[in-house]
Amino acid sequence: MINEATIRIGSFIIMLCIMGVAESVWPRRILDAPKLHRWLSNLSISVLSTLLVRLILPLAPAALAVYCELNKFGLFNIISLPRWLTLLASVLLLDMLIYWQHVVFHKQRILWRIHRMHHADINIDASTGIRFHPIEIALSMLIKFGAILLLGPPAIAVIIFEIVLNGCALFNHANVRLPLRLDAWLRLVVVTPDMHRVHHSTDMKEANMNFGFNFPWWDRLFGTYKAQPDLGHDEMKIGLNIFRGPEFIRLTRMLTIPFK
Repeated sequence: MINEATIRIGSFIIMLCIMGVAESVWPRRILDAPKLHRWLSNLSISVLSTLLVRLILPLAPAALAVYCELNKFGLFNIISLPRWLTLLASVLLLDMLIYWQHVVFHKQRILWRIHRMHHADINIDASTGIRFHPIEIALSMLIKFGAILLLGPPAIAVIIFEIVLNGCALFNHANVRLPLRLDAWLRLVVVTPDMHRVHHSTDMKEANMNFGFNFPWWDRLFGTYKAQPDLGHDEMKIGLNIFRGPEFIRLTRMLTIPFK
């Protein structure tokens, strides 16, 4: 499990650095808030969320997957499938779970109040991909535990899924300009920054589209896909209209957003 944590944290730091450099060299939009302040606040909320969840829920998802495998809990520990198919199905089903979790957090009022801290960022860049309230991170972890108990995925599949999820969250929130043709090809297999940026529009019709984090297929399959924002990426307004003050960049004010 130590190696698993090292791999996840190492891959996260590498991807964060790559996206930070890329969006500085090839920015998609001009940011109108101090980047250093935003990054410090968003990184701080991520560290705080991680520490609190580890304190409250010390069991790691991969460790739970090992426990399920040893005790024959979960679907994939009961039925016999080729190893490669089990790995592939586990990653895809976990990703679809995250898609539906995201949808529910938008549709249920009490969950939306928690999730809207993520949407309150009036700019969007790689750091937005780690800006989630500790309550949301804890709920997400409990949902993930339930899925692991139900599915019984291999531990390696859980590790792969978490690495891909973290990497894709940083990538698809990045303020990076991709060539249109490259974006068109990439969004066939992964959620691109232009695709996900639509989801952060102040227009709630657009904010309730493009829920996918890793793979774009669920949005197309379940009818929540929107190719481009109505006003275009340069003119669209990012964030939430009720939380536009500079004070909501501060960590202490970010934590109060669910209770406003």
